[in-house]
Amino acid sequence: MYTADACFDLHLMRVTKLMGTTFDRASFVPALLCAVGVALATPAAQAQGEPFVVKEASGSPTVSVGGTVIPYKEVTLSAQLPGRVSYLAGIEGDSFKEGALIVALDDQELLANRRALLAQMSSADAQLRNASVQYNREIFSPRSRTPPGGMGIPNLFDQMFTRPMESITGERSQGAELNADLYASGTQIHEARNGILRLQAELQALDSKLRDARSIAPFDGVVVKKFVEVGDTVQPGQPILAFADIEYLQVEVDVPARLRPGLREGMMLQAELDVNHRRVPVRVAQIFPTADPQRHTVKVKFDLPQGVSEPGAYSKVLVPDFNAPERANPVIPLSAVRYNGSLPGVYVIDETGNVQLRLIRVGEPLPNGFVTVLSGLRTGERVVNDPGPNVTQGWSEGAPPSPPQSGQKSNR
Repeated sequence: MYTADACFDLHLMRVTKLMGTTFDRASFVPALLCAVGVALATPAAQAQGEPFVVKEASGSPTVSVGGTVIPYKEVTLSAQLPGRVSYLAGIEGDSFKEGALIVALDDQELLANRRALLAQMSSADAQLRNASVQYNREIFSPRSRTPPGGMGIPNLFDQMFTRPMESITGERSQGAELNADLYASGTQIHEARNGILRLQAELQALDSKLRDARSIAPFDGVVVKKFVEVGDTVQPGQPILAFADIEYLQVEVDVPARLRPGLREGMMLQAELDVNHRRVPVRVAQIFPTADPQRHTVKVKFDLPQGVSEPGAYSKVLVPDFNAPERANPVIPLSAVRYNGSLPGVYVIDETGNVQLRLIRVGEPLPNGFVTVLSGLRTGERVVNDPGPNVTQGWSEGAPPSPPQSGQKSNR
């Protein structure tokens, strides 16, 4: 084991050999001790920082329930009739206002059928006008009173003798003939009107197909995903594209049924985002009225602040568990936790001022840079807040590390 003088002389010889200069022992000692004192005292003072007394936090425990970030509104536009895609407004990420045209199918055949229907409606309207004219003619000039054609004495004889005699003998009734002719003319009017109504119904059905051939943005949003391209042939029910409102986002969570009584609409909770482990406030927006019979969970939607995440991301919501008993956990600053590999630990200061490394189990993060400790610490113990690189197990303030012994390697 080297003594202090031997260590000093050995160090002085090494420095002299390296620098090629001869140093006097008496003049070199004060400078070396000053440098060593600065090297040992300054990191030691900065390493330990201020000791922190472990405090206690109590309250209702919470359960972390995972969910998925979803858009506030989302629709999948599907084909309503067979056809070829002739127009797509944009690609994924393009935004559109409500009422903008997004998708269009080829509608040339439908437009041709519409023109044919309009021509048929024009013919039916002409038939209706003709039936009305014939009906009016029967009223003012009935055919039952018109004598048969001819000239001279035969026609005069029919008018003067034949017709009156038929009426007297009851072989002919001009009133019955008039009613029959009026009924026939009225039937033609009804048939013409029904024909027009039928063609109008066909036109409405055709117009609905023309409307289904064009997909309009139902609200302000962006294209989330495209399923087809221009020129593709689609069938009824085939998805074309997904359209969503991503300005407002929600977290959809399947909450265990036992936690449902502790939730109410409008309640504010905390959520932890998976991207950067950031905590944000969320509001209970909707609680579904029924539970899943297989999983025994209730679907709950939480409103997210704007601009903190994106659809499809994972998020955890801290749901209070009022059925569990309240527990008190120690609380320490996050800066006091040091990770040895994947194991968290803290440096605990004992009664003699020495520092001992102790592994702990970290709980839930708290606001203002604190974290709960599930095991490994007790309330009232002192830990090193923000320990520096020179703090090791057995270190104490004011006691510099001892020099390496003979046969031992230095940590540096």
